[in-house]
Amino acid sequence: MLDGIKMAARYAWGLNGFLRHTLTPAECRHMLEDRLKSRERNFLSMVERGIYSNPRSPYLKLLRHAGVDYGDFAELVSRHGVEGSLEQLYDHGIYVRLDEFKRRTPVRRPGLEFETGPHDFDNPILSRHYSSRTSGSRGNVTRVIMDLDLLEHDAACNHFMLEGFGVGDVPIGIWREVPPVTTGMNVVLRLTKLGRKVDKWFSTSRIWRGPKSLQFLFFTYYTVWASRVLSRPLPAPEYAPLEDALEVARWLALKKAEGAPAFFDTQASSGVKVCIAAGEAGLDISGTCFCLGGEPFTKAKAGVINGTGCRAINRYSMAELGNVGMACPAPSDVDDNHLLTDKIAVIQRRKTLGEGDLSVGALVYTTVLPSCPKLMLNVESDDYGSLQVRSCGCPFGELGFTTHLSGIRSYEKLTSGGVTFLGTELLRLIEEVLPGRFGGNPTDYQLAEEEVGGLPRVNIVVSPRVGSVDEETVINTVYRALLPYPGGDVMSERWQQGRMLRVVRREPYTTASAKILPLHILKGN
Repeated sequence: MLDGIKMAARYAWGLNGFLRHTLTPAECRHMLEDRLKSRERNFLSMVERGIYSNPRSPYLKLLRHAGVDYGDFAELVSRHGVEGSLEQLYDHGIYVRLDEFKRRTPVRRPGLEFETGPHDFDNPILSRHYSSRTSGSRGNVTRVIMDLDLLEHDAACNHFMLEGFGVGDVPIGIWREVPPVTTGMNVVLRLTKLGRKVDKWFSTSRIWRGPKSLQFLFFTYYTVWASRVLSRPLPAPEYAPLEDALEVARWLALKKAEGAPAFFDTQASSGVKVCIAAGEAGLDISGTCFCLGGEPFTKAKAGVINGTGCRAINRYSMAELGNVGMACPAPSDVDDNHLLTDKIAVIQRRKTLGEGDLSVGALVYTTVLPSCPKLMLNVESDDYGSLQVRSCGCPFGELGFTTHLSGIRSYEKLTSGGVTFLGTELLRLIEEVLPGRFGGNPTDYQLAEEEVGGLPRVNIVVSPRVGSVDEETVINTVYRALLPYPGGDVMSERWQQGRMLRVVRREPYTTASAKILPLHILKGN
């Protein structure tokens, strides 16, 4: 409780300064140019203070096991640069697997094994202004400490994204969750830091008022109150579940009718839902610029949005790092992002899936900027994509952000409607829960993810051999299977709101080597 009180006091004091001063374009440019120039220095400072001076650091155990002291580390960076050094360190066992980072398994290397504590991957040099939690979409719910300096950095990045896409002084709305998931609050604070007024905040989740949620209730309403006192007013969130897409579309149509189509930030599939609702109701929302994230942005999604006369910007973010990539106005692919290399470093390693049918270029992340919530050193993710260095001529490229990331997908989890279901959880559902409830064998069931009309859908594939089943009961069984997992309530609610599940009676899909995987991604997704 004392730590919570101290954090609230730091947040209240920090928010005052954060809101009083808005960033100018010149300040945004200077900040990012300076951090790119001092990238190696920032990285080494963070490694020295956050790892070598932190006896609890899991990375310190790995480095010592490999015989790498700080002098060796600094010499490696001096000779090979940040990414080159990370590649060599990775090859010597200095990395953290996703299951290790999420504390689902101990850290294991030949001759070394240790458990990690709940806060061991937190950034120890961070100014802890407030904390949130992830929705559990990558496994266990994770506490994330946030720093207002990080929001200021991300605000500067947002400035150049908005400039590149020609988003001027227009109405702004968002459709994002309220705390304890802080994505929505981060969005409105970043935009406010740029002097942009957010007019509307629709939320897919309610602000709960139970005893366990009091800190998040205080955090939300204090922020709204303080912003108004300081003449930087933020909107109070309004509950709008996914089935209320028409209500959101009406607001966008109103802005269009007033002659100022809006800029609107939301999940990728939620943006598609709004466009479909507008089309079915005959509402004109053309000219709206959607800023999308939270799940893969595909050509099908872009087609639905463009078909209504709107356009879309996609942004790549992680709860542990904040914004990771910002959309390129001169893209090589529909989801082309500029990687924020002043903040993070990314290397790739081939990841073989299954028994060798497929391999992908898995993304491995390292923190470079000291204000990131989590300290990462070669942390494996469950995402893969295409990395490319090229000059594109957009504002980000001119600043020096020349590394592009596109084709971003996950190889280890089902991702639909902003909700994820990890492979380990899929196995239990497919091999234990469904056969135990409806009969048959583990190979008689499968989840298949596809995209229909730009919207995600999850098919529960049930073999005809199982016999007659009540489809609604099957769907409800899957929803109940989500609930025991941390964050499962959020996942179940989103899927139910979006009517994501349906039962398909057919034999499960097989790979080229006749294997039946618990998750099958249908082509076109």
